[in-house]
Amino acid sequence: MKLSLGPVLYYWTREALLEFYAKVAGSGVDIVYLGEVVCSRRHNLRLDDWLDLARDLGASGKQVVLSSQALIESESDLKALRRIAANGEFTVEANEMGAVRLLAGRVPFVAGPHLNIYNNETLAWFAELGATRFVLPLELSRDVLRELQSARPAGVETEVFAYGRMPLAFSARCFTARHHDLPKDDCQFRCLDDPDGLALQTRDKAAFLTLNGLQTQSALVYDLSDAIAELRDLKVDVLRLSPQSRDTIAIIESFHERCAGRPGASLEGLRVAPPCNGYWYGVPGMEYRVPA
Repeated sequence: MKLSLGPVLYYWTREALLEFYAKVAGSGVDIVYLGEVVCSRRHNLRLDDWLDLARDLGASGKQVVLSSQALIESESDLKALRRIAANGEFTVEANEMGAVRLLAGRVPFVAGPHLNIYNNETLAWFAELGATRFVLPLELSRDVLRELQSARPAGVETEVFAYGRMPLAFSARCFTARHHDLPKDDCQFRCLDDPDGLALQTRDKAAFLTLNGLQTQSALVYDLSDAIAELRDLKVDVLRLSPQSRDTIAIIESFHERCAGRPGASLEGLRVAPPCNGYWYGVPGMEYRVPA
């Protein structure tokens, strides 16, 4: 199995992003997704910067994919999407149907995790449109994946989100700005204060959700590192790891070792929150089960 590094879902400074990807260039991931998926107001790197970074990572031997925004809200968002779709150099990950429309029948693309591919008929339809890889929606179980794999179209790879806080939903409202009592259009870029999102608790102090601007994430870290043998048996092609502000390279190396059949380093102490994996087993997502 190959390893991919998903797009950075948080708002980091330009310096932090460039330093991070300089380290990624020498890491064990095979595929790197680049670009802003969450919020168009986050522009410490613009498209030309992402393209330069993509070329640098490509020169280091990585396969680079440009990720599109998951929620298109304005004409300027649409113009940016058109430029990404027409870049002519790198594969694009479509995260909403507008991107699919721009790419379908023109160039091969990756069907991202925010598209609703829940059954074999839908997967076959995306394959006809030009998808060469699809990312399993995060809430689907191993049993659903097994069914999808049984009739997977030829030439389509399967990618599974295997590590990171789960992106659960998007909204036109910015919850981080609201938390700070700021209007969305004058948010003062407060997301920069929370490089791994803003954790929420219930009144009983239990971990609940994570706010990340327009995006709502899980509070816990989805971790399938103990299910790699099962993922291999299910003929999964790519495991996706989602970046966090610290220890991402160490996490990559642990997964790299495990994918090679060797005991990777423990992820205890590396995660930014406790683990969960319930969706994989078809139970509530907040649960964590140790494989039998």
